[in-house]
Amino acid sequence: MKIIIPMAGIGKRMRPHTLTIPKPLIPVAGKPIVRHLVESLIGSINETPEEIAFVTGNFGADNEQKLLDICSSLGVKGSIYYQNEALGTAHAILCAKEMMCGNIIIAFADTLFRANFQIDKQKDSIIWAHRVKNPGDFGVVTLNKEHLISGFVEKPNEFVSDLAIIGIYYFKEGEKLRTELQSLIANNIIKSGEYQLTDALVNLLKAGMHFYVENVDEWLDCGNKNATVYTNQRLLEILKNTELISDKAKFSNSIITPPCFIGENVVISNSVIGPYVSVGNGTQIQNSIITNSIIQENSCIKDANLDNSMIGNYVDYKGNLYELNIGDYTSVG
Repeated sequence: MKIIIPMAGIGKRMRPHTLTIPKPLIPVAGKPIVRHLVESLIGSINETPEEIAFVTGNFGADNEQKLLDICSSLGVKGSIYYQNEALGTAHAILCAKEMMCGNIIIAFADTLFRANFQIDKQKDSIIWAHRVKNPGDFGVVTLNKEHLISGFVEKPNEFVSDLAIIGIYYFKEGEKLRTELQSLIANNIIKSGEYQLTDALVNLLKAGMHFYVENVDEWLDCGNKNATVYTNQRLLEILKNTELISDKAKFSNSIITPPCFIGENVVISNSVIGPYVSVGNGTQIQNSIITNSIIQENSCIKDANLDNSMIGNYVDYKGNLYELNIGDYTSVG
């Protein structure tokens, strides 16, 4: 099994955080988004994948190494491929065409999920889906009487299905998808200025490929600040029975209301933290009340009253606001 993770987008909706770090490397509940994704995928295939390929933009050597380190820590070979132009999902996947043989999983990097199933690798293809209240905002699948996928509809104006595609796909024979993606590009089949994966799926369906659907119990989004803070909350709730507070953190005259993630060498004094707060390594917090927020590494927070907030790395903040969204290397107060 090989895994391809397209993640070359610039993450405009997550600015200012994505001005200095790719969105999939933003931490939630103490780990980068993409690490949570990889761990969930490995759990679903119940084996160590042969290789994980990240399709990136120009993220720099340091960020590329962080991705490779995630793979190394999980005992998996990692590789980097590049999408130098934003030409759509089909084009992004094809940038890793050397990986597209045999069993493959395609997983877009800002998709987190909670599910309890194992992949049947004998099926032609499996698409992960989740029932949503507003299907008009998503690409959805329709099913036939045998519960096989019978169609793909992008943001339907009228109700046809509430099974939204979450952005994770399995193919028994990656070569077939590769050939179809190459055909799209060779024939310049473009919609809205991009090569779309959905067009390839429709053609494979017409050619007789059997697409199965697997429902996930929960689909967590990291598309913008509010969604990411909520995802942090849910992951902390799910992980609350694991060790989330480092024994290298220091506390004085403070209350920590779980669940919270507290990283190494964090110093918290005269403060009330939690619930649902993640604090990265090396951060200092003084005289503050913080709930339902993400604070990244090596920041200094003083005299703050924060809720539903995201604060980046190396931030120096002193004040009394109730909601913040501050990127890296910022000084306020």
